[in-house]
Amino acid sequence: MKILRFFIAINFFLFTSLNLIFADPNFPGGKTTNEVENKNSFSLSARNLEEHMKINFLVGNALFERIWEDAKLSKNIAKDGLGPFFSAKSCESCHISDGRGHLPKSDSDDTVSVVIQISKDYKNSNPKIKNIEDSTYGGQISEFSVEGVVKEADISFNYEYVPSVYEDGRVVQLRKPVIKISNLNYGSFDDRTNFSARIAQPMIGLGLIENISSTEIIANADEDDVNNDNITGKANIVWNSVLNEWSLGRFGWKASQPTVYQQTADAFFHDMGLSNNLYTNSYNCTDKQKDCENAIDGSSDEFDNFEVSNDQLNLVTFYSSQLGVPIRRNIEVADVIAGKEIFYQLNCQSCHVDKFVTKKNGSYANLSNQIIYPYSDFLLHDMGKGLADDVNEYNATGQEWRTPPLWGIGLTKVVSEEYGFLHDGRARTLEEAILWHGGEAEKIIQEFKKLDKIEVNQLVSFIESL
Repeated sequence: MKILRFFIAINFFLFTSLNLIFADPNFPGGKTTNEVENKNSFSLSARNLEEHMKINFLVGNALFERIWEDAKLSKNIAKDGLGPFFSAKSCESCHISDGRGHLPKSDSDDTVSVVIQISKDYKNSNPKIKNIEDSTYGGQISEFSVEGVVKEADISFNYEYVPSVYEDGRVVQLRKPVIKISNLNYGSFDDRTNFSARIAQPMIGLGLIENISSTEIIANADEDDVNNDNITGKANIVWNSVLNEWSLGRFGWKASQPTVYQQTADAFFHDMGLSNNLYTNSYNCTDKQKDCENAIDGSSDEFDNFEVSNDQLNLVTFYSSQLGVPIRRNIEVADVIAGKEIFYQLNCQSCHVDKFVTKKNGSYANLSNQIIYPYSDFLLHDMGKGLADDVNEYNATGQEWRTPPLWGIGLTKVVSEEYGFLHDGRARTLEEAILWHGGEAEKIIQEFKKLDKIEVNQLVSFIESL
């Protein structure tokens, strides 16, 4: 009897210890958290993914990395259907090592990991559509096209530099990209069409984000600033094309996609011109682009009469949902500890909310009931005119952006040599990204500028530890 009680006590201790470990903010993805610090830090499956599901993860990864081909030239039916217009030939070419994209350093560099979204700046008459597209060029400018189709335009960037001054006189030159669109091959843009550069976002933890209860996210919204902290937070309610109903938006720079599945389908169509279950038209062109409409269709019976079959779309969605979150690092370093105190003193957590618990009965068993630390509220915030792009998406105005999660951000430069922060990659460092904050964050940034250089570095050290 004593031996039985001893084993019960030991098992209870181990069970309790395990749960304490994965309730620890040093394990930001709960039981999905990986303990790897190298180029593959964003590319590993959730650590608790069931063994029998790992084959689906690997096949989804292969599809994520696949280079899709022009249907006219391809001899492999599984790869054809690219375009007619496209910004990239694979998911991986934008999400480099499953991480973030970047702006080109010069006119000679490619723009493959950044896209140019376009939209008119007046009120949308059809609420089920994300935004009002240009009548000639649609919702995204494509710099590439398949054989026999003239590309839409050439894209390049110039850079302006804006000084930001601390109270002690230190100056940081903030880089601002200026989009250059030239050689418009299908005529002029509509009046009041605006442009926004968008870099690819990291892929980690997407399934966990999807499994946070909408109620828990919306509970942090404060549109009327009832608590008088100058931080509001607004939910973007968007159209869910699968459920055919309104849902909470939680993915994309303006939280305009409700699920990983819909985000994946949108990227296949708009970034690579690949038809699928949610975007059934094989031609991602407008009726003013006749060459595009006459291109060879890559759809086939074997692939559900799409260019990306239902199985392929599901597998890429599964892969994207099951990428684990890397463990925190340097947590006992004095500067990291001091930086955490500064983070909370400045009230950064008012938008970068540290903790959520995923639903008990989520879409995937291994992602359910996880205590996670994404450091985001997944709500829209007015970030001021400095970051405004004048592109509306559902409820999001041109000045409003979703709070991006901070988990894994310190491994950005480990995962890829080229990267940028903020929606268009303008910020070369985390300090620059902080200094670009305006709007609701204006008072916080004024306090931030009172910090000395050591304190700024401590704050950055904390953020890099996440």
